[in-house]
Amino acid sequence: MNLLADLQVALPDALLAGFGLVALLLAAIGGDRISGLLRFVSVIALAAASVFAFLQFPLGDAEAFNGLYKVSPFVLFAKGATYALGALSLFMSGGFLKTASMERYEYALLVVFAALGAGVMLSANDLMTLYLGVETLSLSSYVLAAFQRDSLKSSEAGLKYFVLGALASGLLLYGSSLVYGFAGGTGYAAIAAAENTVGLIFGLVLIICGLAFKASAAPFHIWTPDVYEGAPAPVVAFFATAPKIAAVVVLAHVMFTTFGPHEASWRMVIAIIAALSMIIGAFGALAQNSIKRILAYSSIANVGFALIGVAAGVEAGAPSVLVYMTIYVIGTLGIFGGVLALRRGGQAIDQVSDLNGLFKLKPGMALAMVILIFSVAGVPPAAGFFGKFQVLMAGLNGDLLWLVVVGILSSAVSLGYYLRLVWAMMMKPPGEPLDRTDLSVSATVLVTAVLAFPVITIAIQMLLDAAQFASAG
Repeated sequence: MNLLADLQVALPDALLAGFGLVALLLAAIGGDRISGLLRFVSVIALAAASVFAFLQFPLGDAEAFNGLYKVSPFVLFAKGATYALGALSLFMSGGFLKTASMERYEYALLVVFAALGAGVMLSANDLMTLYLGVETLSLSSYVLAAFQRDSLKSSEAGLKYFVLGALASGLLLYGSSLVYGFAGGTGYAAIAAAENTVGLIFGLVLIICGLAFKASAAPFHIWTPDVYEGAPAPVVAFFATAPKIAAVVVLAHVMFTTFGPHEASWRMVIAIIAALSMIIGAFGALAQNSIKRILAYSSIANVGFALIGVAAGVEAGAPSVLVYMTIYVIGTLGIFGGVLALRRGGQAIDQVSDLNGLFKLKPGMALAMVILIFSVAGVPPAAGFFGKFQVLMAGLNGDLLWLVVVGILSSAVSLGYYLRLVWAMMMKPPGEPLDRTDLSVSATVLVTAVLAFPVITIAIQMLLDAAQFASAG
């Protein structure tokens, strides 16, 4: 393949990479004076990359750069969603950045490069490309977590994320070296064709550990509550959506394609990680008072649900993973938008008690938040119920009845903290008046609430058909 053809296959990532380099040069010249303009243009660039990713569906399976890079409908579906979520999270961050004196040009660039890393690791067709994408995402994320310089919690979050992330990267690299030694290559096709040896399985387990950390799946979740609590709210909104769907889909993609012929060796490992994630996520959030920590444990539990689809295998589980993660991240983005929108005395809210009486203070925002919480919790008829139904059915079709039972029970437990948030908003007496909400954030919350119910609920079959097509591709 020539360079032009390679760039055509990698058009969304090439667009972001080119934009990032040009924007970095302009930012170095203009400084923080152009930070608002840079953020706006970055939103457009991410949205354009998302559109191009979805428009590439007719390409089917296509390789570039000597087989190091590959796209497929399954990957493009996740990539388009990742870039769109990155654009939305960046779009609604402006008000917070200005109020918190964080309006610096680096923020938009870091989000763009983090999204680019997520896109590269999704399209990786070789362990070297996978590591390149993972580190591009990770290095940008470490800086974003510590972006609020005058906050001790933010600095601590960035340091914890960096130290634990370096450990996870080491596991991923060591596992990759073992796989390379026993498979004779780092390409996904070479690994899939390799003999199933003990050394290969050791490498596989270490790779799973490294990727599970990026997805914040238990028992590699330890960083998640602390980083979510300490990092600035718009950063957490980004972490919980765009990189989250990318990490889960990458884990699924690597298991299904690279280690698909060795499914018997990893299936139970993924099932155990899924069970631990659901249990720890459900019970861990019950004792929390911080909204961001509750949502952190919620993300751990929901990753566990998505991994039921991975453990079920490619035929039964691949479409359910895409459907579930798409619905989940839409709801999560909206909830974090609500957290961003609600400020009191210029300070961001974070305690459950800060939501008291929200229905009387801001009824529209309260109703939207309730819909989004019900969607993430999987309460019918919100869209999240259909996502959970899909992964549970995939688990049954994959003969994982015990895992489905764990999922149902943990989902019932998780209602304890989801309903606690709803009770505070709808039934508790209101506290001090809240500040006026930023229009961009309110619009994002409203749009995600409409998507969570009724739009996706009504069009759920269309989403299922799109996911089925992407998985088949």
